[in-house]
Amino acid sequence: MPDYSILVVEDEHTLRRLLEYRLGKQYDVRTASNGEEALERIAEKIPDLIISDIMMPKMDGFALQSAVQKNKETSAIPFIFLTAKADEQSRLKGMRTGVDDYITKPFDIEQLLSRVNRLLERTKVFQEQLDAKIGQDFSRRLLPKNLPDVNNYRILFHNNPREHGGGDLFDWMEAAPGTYIFTIGDVMGKGLQAKFYAFSFLGYVRSTIHAMLRSTHSPAELMNRVNQVLMDDPPMEETFASLLLVKWEPEKNLITYANAGHCRPVLVGPDGCKVVEYSDMILGLDPHAEFKDTELQLPDNTAFMAYTDGLSEQVMVTGDMAGEGGIMKAASKAFAELDPIDSLLKNILLQSKVPEFGDDILVFWLQRKGLDWFAPFPEKVDHQ
Repeated sequence: MPDYSILVVEDEHTLRRLLEYRLGKQYDVRTASNGEEALERIAEKIPDLIISDIMMPKMDGFALQSAVQKNKETSAIPFIFLTAKADEQSRLKGMRTGVDDYITKPFDIEQLLSRVNRLLERTKVFQEQLDAKIGQDFSRRLLPKNLPDVNNYRILFHNNPREHGGGDLFDWMEAAPGTYIFTIGDVMGKGLQAKFYAFSFLGYVRSTIHAMLRSTHSPAELMNRVNQVLMDDPPMEETFASLLLVKWEPEKNLITYANAGHCRPVLVGPDGCKVVEYSDMILGLDPHAEFKDTELQLPDNTAFMAYTDGLSEQVMVTGDMAGEGGIMKAASKAFAELDPIDSLLKNILLQSKVPEFGDDILVFWLQRKGLDWFAPFPEKVDHQ
């Protein structure tokens, strides 16, 4: 059972201590002797469940429940009412005000524990479902609905958030006719908090790039500005992110990128793989950080592959992480396949300790068509 917090509100000293003792074996329990004192405890720390007597001095249980429900931060806390009043009127009033359970004194303590367990388990399931739904919605908003369609190139993309996901993000825009900018990033952290910050962070990146496109298409200059905006805004001051900004000019077969602590991209070709070397400090650490542009000419029949650390940190049967070496081996084997990303991921999983990825997975594949290419390119692949 998770470390739930329960607030017991009871004016009878002996019963209050008994509930604190028995519930305290399984939960983090705090107590209050009346509704006013309970509100003080709630202000200190919001509990996962409130067990409250109804008839109490200063503020009774109904008044306490009403005050809790009026506060948006506490309105969803489940309530169990304890009362010596066995009359149907009190029970009906409790049900009308949204009480989750109603137990009449005297009661069996084991029965109370059982009902507390069931209620908290139900709350847990509901919260997990809500988190998953919110996380899926954030995931959809962090990813584009389509990809550029350019002759002599194929662009593939895969994203697989684990559960409600973390902070992986991907975006692209056409900065000018024939010039594209791709954003690939990872906000530090897991779960909904990281997803929320990733959504906010992507908004920063998008607005910054749009604002600066009239004066520059340099990924490094864009990265410098994103870092400064991130450092200057108090709500985002605790946010740290890796980011890869890639400018692609297909007519020149030219890629220019700036890398802020992100996984180093890989060039994949028929003769194997090599890592693109350069990486700077992650964003959000140093307001004076400077980033630089790195250019590379994309050869015939060669792919530029970028990914997030969920892939490199996958634990293999050896107990070690896949790392750059494992990814390069898998990418080399997958290069000639019709869907190289799918083949890459299968190759990694075949050598993994467990047959599923332990974190969010995001892979971007930009491949230039070779002169000797004979297999048909698939339509734009978007695994979401």
